[in-house]
Amino acid sequence: MKKMKFGTLCVHAGERPDPSSGAHTTPIYQTSTFVFDSAEQGAARFAGEEDGYIYARLIPNTPTHAVLVEKMAALEGGETGQSFSSGMAAITGVALSLLNKGDHLLSTDVVYGGTYELFASVLTRLGIEVSFVDTTDLEKVQRNLKKNTRMVFLETPANPTMKVCDIAAICAMAGQGDAVAIVDNTFATPMFQKPLQLGADAVLHSCTKYIGGHADLLGGVVVGSREFIKNLMPVVNTTGLTMAPHEAWLCIRGLKTLHLRMERHANNALEVARFLEAHRKIAWVRYPGLPSHPQYEIVRKQMTGFGGMLSFGIAGGIEAGRKLMNSLELCSLAVSLGAVDTLISHPASMTHAGVPKEVRIKASITDDLVRLSVGIEESEDIIADLDQALDRL
Repeated sequence: MKKMKFGTLCVHAGERPDPSSGAHTTPIYQTSTFVFDSAEQGAARFAGEEDGYIYARLIPNTPTHAVLVEKMAALEGGETGQSFSSGMAAITGVALSLLNKGDHLLSTDVVYGGTYELFASVLTRLGIEVSFVDTTDLEKVQRNLKKNTRMVFLETPANPTMKVCDIAAICAMAGQGDAVAIVDNTFATPMFQKPLQLGADAVLHSCTKYIGGHADLLGGVVVGSREFIKNLMPVVNTTGLTMAPHEAWLCIRGLKTLHLRMERHANNALEVARFLEAHRKIAWVRYPGLPSHPQYEIVRKQMTGFGGMLSFGIAGGIEAGRKLMNSLELCSLAVSLGAVDTLISHPASMTHAGVPKEVRIKASITDDLVRLSVGIEESEDIIADLDQALDRL
């Protein structure tokens, strides 16, 4: 059979009838441990001499997890993957696996608040040097790469400013030294961006967002080569960063409609972005699908779609933004993103509250910035809700 297209992979990749029962849907293997046929088999599995399941905390975890990572690997174009209890657990697992005292990490300056705190507070305490760089500026990236740089971490599009960096160019720079390139692909999803094809060593996601898609789970996943994932095993197996079986099953279910949801998210977001950009009470809009986006040409080069996330500023500043958010009726005032319903939040006081103000402002996470995760409702209803709230300003 010829290579399946993306939507078909969403539905079928990694899945097959359960061998013990013939069940059509992947079962939830809700078990902590697995029985060995013999003492010799148990010893062989612990020694890594035989493939098979051992204990739900230890890779490969359970058959439910195995289906999830096989599906994600197929969608991202990687060899295999590893699931985690959250997106932050995935980033933590990768960082602790790759970096040692004295190493240098170069990161996008605009990253999720939890990622910033992990890098700036936890890793530096372990003796790891961290630089936050505007990765939209390739000259700055090149200047900040050092002999001891072991990891380049990119988040693109960035949360919440929607900055986009040139993945291929930066991965090529990282490859000239001893650094591995890691890309957080949460905003774009493999539907619209494939970092591994652009030279990244690994790609990761917060499955809490678009992978799950329904705001009912926490999870993370990393996809890369078999060798890369194998190198994560010591940290993953000993720290308990593993996703639970039920969450793995929810991710599998969510992925079956990823292509349908992302198409609707993106179509709606473009309409909402155009509405906001034309509104007299909106100071600015950042959405990858608008020609006004500062990195629009890079977006067109490396993305096949624009996603469901956008940010904007209100002409009246932070107080006007608060009034807008408090006046909405359909859109939910909540953090997180990627849910089927539209969510709105204020990053400076919510998701990025732990980032020092001077760092936030330097990274363009201004007090007037409002982040919108556009859902899959009818676009006319989303726009009508925003319109009535703007009328109250």
